[in-house]
Amino acid sequence: MHHKDNTYDTVLIVDDDPIVNLVHQKVLGKVGIANEIRSFTDPREALPYLYTELARCGRSILVLLDINMPEMSGFEFLDSASMYQQNGNVLHVLVVSSSIAKGDMEKGLCNDLVGGYIQKPLTGPQVLDFVKKRSSLSA
Repeated sequence: MHHKDNTYDTVLIVDDDPIVNLVHQKVLGKVGIANEIRSFTDPREALPYLYTELARCGRSILVLLDINMPEMSGFEFLDSASMYQQNGNVLHVLVVSSSIAKGDMEKGLCNDLVGGYIQKPLTGPQVLDFVKKRSSLSA
């Protein structure tokens, strides 16, 4: 069964707080937009996983990305991720941060990969809204 327009093959949750990851995993599970959900508390572990996913073809991937993380900031993660070849895959990034500093929001949104910015905690309706917007853009 191939996925509908509003689902991703894989959703990566990247946040250094395991509780947040758990909550977000539950929210994503409820809204049913992902065939597979992987969460990472260390962005440096998420990058190689993302790279492997992008090396395959016809994947659609959503990354829920925190900004303030000790090992590597969300911005550094984005810098690395944007150097990867997309290989015709769909890669969307949704920044989910407790920081609503305007500078962070603007910096986050000016990265090409970033499709939206949501304040923690993530809610089902917000995710669905984002996915609807993105799928209508890339359709």
